[in-house]
Amino acid sequence: MAETKREIERKYEATEETGLPDLTRSAGVASVVDQGVTELDAVYYDTADLRLAADSLTLRRRTGGEDEGWHLKFPVSSGIRDEIRAPLADTLPKPLAELLRSRIRDEDVIPVVRLRSSRKVQHLRDESGALLAEVSVDTVHAERLPKGLDASWTEIEVELADDVDPAVLDAVEKRLRKAGIHPSSAPSKLARALEETTESAADGTDAPQADASAAAGTASGRPRPDRPGDDTAGGRVLAYVREQVEAIIALDPAVRRDLPDAVHQMRVACRRLRSACKTYRKVLDRTVTDPIGDELKWLAGELGHARDQEVLAARLRTRVDALPHTLLLGPVHARLQLWDTAAGADARRKALTALDSDRHLALLATLDALLADPPLRKAATDAPGPVLARAVLKDYDRLARRVDHALAEAPGHARDLAMHEARKAAKRARYAADAARPTLGKPAKRFSKRMKAVQSLLGDHQDSVVARETLRGLAIQAHAAGESAFTWGLLHGQEAAAGTDGEREFPQVWAKASVPELRAALTH
Repeated sequence: MAETKREIERKYEATEETGLPDLTRSAGVASVVDQGVTELDAVYYDTADLRLAADSLTLRRRTGGEDEGWHLKFPVSSGIRDEIRAPLADTLPKPLAELLRSRIRDEDVIPVVRLRSSRKVQHLRDESGALLAEVSVDTVHAERLPKGLDASWTEIEVELADDVDPAVLDAVEKRLRKAGIHPSSAPSKLARALEETTESAADGTDAPQADASAAAGTASGRPRPDRPGDDTAGGRVLAYVREQVEAIIALDPAVRRDLPDAVHQMRVACRRLRSACKTYRKVLDRTVTDPIGDELKWLAGELGHARDQEVLAARLRTRVDALPHTLLLGPVHARLQLWDTAAGADARRKALTALDSDRHLALLATLDALLADPPLRKAATDAPGPVLARAVLKDYDRLARRVDHALAEAPGHARDLAMHEARKAAKRARYAADAARPTLGKPAKRFSKRMKAVQSLLGDHQDSVVARETLRGLAIQAHAAGESAFTWGLLHGQEAAAGTDGEREFPQVWAKASVPELRAALTH
């Protein structure tokens, strides 16, 4: 079973002669308690082309110390990483392998670096004796595998204890700097080992297995060809496409870890990429990108079950919580919780099944190929401004037609469907403007904001439609179980009223988004 620990630490340069200053003079630190010396032996794993190192991920198998086992570290921000731990085993544990799947695909991970460290540890404690941070002085010997190239250094680590104010790190750093001890330029031991063993190889006859600096210039070790210049339509579109592809790859483990908003973000990246391929069809050949769009639609759909359930459950809980107790007839909370648990578990299974499928791996390989050999059309070499502006306005015109159709429909099922189609068109127009923002600037930003307002209103309307269908089902279940269906009917009425309010407000929101000046600004 894997467990997660948030690691917040800072690293500092040192030598064998470096001595620590009196850290009890750091604000909040009352005592420094010696913990002795621990011998650590860690083997770091990666693909042959260092895909994990390229994305600042660390995978190691370590013996010695209290936390020996397999560790997989994901960067969160500077100095902060999430460490996923699994028990010591001879082979990579399955939970960690699954988290790496989008990056390593069908490749094997192999030993690339061995680090043996002699760690002298001290605990910093406050007046009550509570642990604030752990300070370690590490004497490190690194060996590049399998060539045997080596490097040695000494460094200081200060790791914050759980649930402690990070201001402690600032206070300790202030004391270290006054003692002439400065932050390390290397983000991790592995990064330093790769760099220093590569440099030592340059002086010898043997070359290392893979060049870390070359890997750092790739996205997970995959090809990153020269794109058309940034001053071309193709360059701008490909930059946006690459951003979405990298988001899909990076968010795969976040979805597996069930991190907040991860499903939503990954689904949005799929939709943005699919929309870009459709919107910028003058730049990218749709005979190539349309099949990719179909696969992106499939993946977004499989992820959508989890996201839609999350949104719907939150909406219904808010409705129920807002009702006076006297209007809650029957086990309303219990039934809602039972429905959410069952539907949520099913939705999560669908998302994970999709990520574990060969179809998903095939999609990722296709996206690699799209970036490696983009199917550019003639307009890709044109100046970006006119090409992108025309594409955005074409999506806007498509939205306008759908809005006119929705407004012409009488209230009821047909209008609900028409408003849902308009919502999808508004989302595509917004994504088109977002992709064009680096080129078109503030006009594209304003346009995106107006499209988002349209999308949000239509989205809330669609949520009310789906909520009504769900509430009707819950009412039927309650009635069949001999419970009162009164509350479910009441909530159904509230959602119907919300839908009517949205339909009434829609013409005004659309009027603000369809002013001629907004269109004109995009082309000037």
